Amino acid sequence: MEKTAKIWMDGKFVDWNDAKVHVLAHALNYGTGVFEGIRVYETAKGLAVFRLKEHVKRLLDGCKVMGFELPYTAEEVRNAIKETVRINGKVDYVKPCAFLCGEAVGLNPIGVPLTFTITSVYLGSYLGKDAQEKGATLITSSWFRPWNLAAPAGSKVNGIYVTSCLAKMDAKKRGADEAVMLNAQGNVAECSGENIFIYKRGKIYTPKTSDSILEGITRNSIMEIATGLGYEVVESEISKIDMYTADEVFMTGTAAEVTSVAKIDDRLIGEGKPGKVAKELASKYADVVRGKDPKYEKWLDRV
Repeated sequence: MEKTAKIWMDGKFVDWNDAKVHVLAHALNYGTGVFEGIRVYETAKGLAVFRLKEHVKRLLDGCKVMGFELPYTAEEVRNAIKETVRINGKVDYVKPCAFLCGEAVGLNPIGVPLTFTITSVYLGSYLGKDAQEKGATLITSSWFRPWNLAAPAGSKVNGIYVTSCLAKMDAKKRGADEAVMLNAQGNVAECSGENIFIYKRGKIYTPKTSDSILEGITRNSIMEIATGLGYEVVESEISKIDMYTADEVFMTGTAAEVTSVAKIDDRLIGEGKPGKVAKELASKYADVVRGKDPKYEKWLDRV
């Protein structure tokens, strides 16, 4: 990750090193924040933010879930994100975050002041070049995906991602790129930071939103793109056996984009390399986000 010069913080730009909060900030101690991750791409017409409207809508929905009163409209947030990209130049990833910044000891978040920040960076390949080209290696994590009765699993709430961090750490210590997390029923939910798909018996399958997954924006994009290419996409419960015996497995996410999976728990998936379907979808997605397919121009917000 490469840092940028300026961070948008409560309506004004501050230097990277000056964007600070107190050690007793409620969000730091209790995870009371909501964030988004948004990709920015180079196109023939300049920089474009991918599916900005949908990301901002999900951010505002997350604030509603958490009871935050964000003092900005959706349009104001979108404009601030684009201005953050413009002022920093070399940017491919933006992270807006609304969090309780007030100094407080105790769980009660009512009345604690809120801060809203927009940080941009140059991230590059999230999972690394080898995983992108050869397919990622996964393990099944011993940590379960928080389910809907225990946490707002459908929102990007900061505190929920402690479990994802534990799963990711588990994967890296075991020599893998990423971890698959199961839900309370023992079915496949998602990876630590990506949604998951399998290709089997000529169809593409992905877990349902009720399976304690984040309804990923890249996930929805790939479902629409795949349908447009003639594939049947089914939202369904997926067991570990379904995953192990799939012809292909691939992950989707804002940071990871579309990444094939070569191996899970020391079992080769298909031929142990990126499969035909995943490669086709990854190639099409790369064209879409870079403005090469006018059919999906609606998903690009020009900076």
